[in-house]
Amino acid sequence: MEKLANIESFVRTAEAGSFTAAARRLGLTPAAVSRNVKRLEDNLGLLLFQRSTRSLVLTEAGAQFLGDVSAGLSSIQGAVDRLASADDVPAGLLKVSLPIGMGMGQVLSLLPAFTQRYPAVQLELNFENRQVDLIAEGFDIAVGGAIELPQGVVARELCRIHVVALASPSFLRAHGTPTTLAELEHMTGVVMRSVQSGKVRIFTLRNADGEQCNVNLKPSVIVNDPEALCRCAVLGMGVTLAPLTQAAAYIERGELVRLLPAWHGEVGAVSLYFSGQRLLPAKTRAFVDFLVEQFRSRQLARRFAALPPSPKSQTGRRPSR
Repeated sequence: MEKLANIESFVRTAEAGSFTAAARRLGLTPAAVSRNVKRLEDNLGLLLFQRSTRSLVLTEAGAQFLGDVSAGLSSIQGAVDRLASADDVPAGLLKVSLPIGMGMGQVLSLLPAFTQRYPAVQLELNFENRQVDLIAEGFDIAVGGAIELPQGVVARELCRIHVVALASPSFLRAHGTPTTLAELEHMTGVVMRSVQSGKVRIFTLRNADGEQCNVNLKPSVIVNDPEALCRCAVLGMGVTLAPLTQAAAYIERGELVRLLPAWHGEVGAVSLYFSGQRLLPAKTRAFVDFLVEQFRSRQLARRFAALPPSPKSQTGRRPSR
C-alpha cells in the first residue's frame, strides 16, 4: 500500500503549487517533499507533475489522482483531529499569521494569558504585512483586515477599522491646527503605500451628516505600515491618516492629537480567519474563543472606534469648490 506521507506530500504540493510552500505546511524540507512525490510517481508508474524551473503543473493523470485522493485524505485528517480533540484539551503547534503593527501592538500583549491557560499549545507567530494563504502555507489562524475569504475559510470579527486624522502636539504648535479638510490637505503629510497594490493609499472620510470626501495628503514621508504612520507623526514629520487600532495608544498618552473629530473613515474590520471545517481542532477553537473574549472583556472594539463627536465639534467641512 502506498505510504500516506507520499500521498499527503503530493496533495499539499498540488494545493500550494510548489514543493517549498507544501514543505512549510508539512514541516518538512522542500527536498523531502519532492522525494516523497517522486516515490509516489515511481510506485504508480505515472508522471503527476510537469516540472520546469519556473512552474509545477499537474498532468492529466495528476489532476485525476488529486480528485480521487483529496476527499479521502481530508477524512483521515478529520478523524485524527477528532481523536486528538476527544478529551477537548488544546495541545500541539498553533501557527498564527499576524500583521506587524497590530500584532506587536495589540495582540501580543494578550498572549501570555493564553499560554498560561493552555500550556500544552505551542505558538508559532509570524509577523508580516501580507495576506497569507491559510491552506497552502499551513497556517491555523490569521489575524488581519479586509481579507478576501477563499473557499473553506471563515472569519470572526474582532473590531472595525476606523481611520482618523492625527498630528503631534509639537507639529501643531509649529504649523497650526487645521479646521477643515482642505487645510489638512495642504499640510505636510505622512502617507502609506499599499503592500498589495503598490499605490499610495487615499482614504475616504465621512461625517455624521453622511458627507464623504477623499483626502489627499501632501506626502513628505511614505511608509508601508500603519504603525510607522503613527511613529512618524509622533516625531513631528507631518499630519497623517491612521487606523485607531494603532493610534489609540498614542492618543491616550498624549503623543498624538486627533484632528477634525467630526470626520473618520472605515476600511473594514480586523478579523480572525480560520478553517470553516465543522470540527475545529481544540487548539484552534481555544485561540479563537480566547481572542474574542479578550476583545470583548477589554472593550477593545469600543476603544478603537471613532465615536460620534458632540454636536459642538461638528466642524471641518471642506469648502465648496
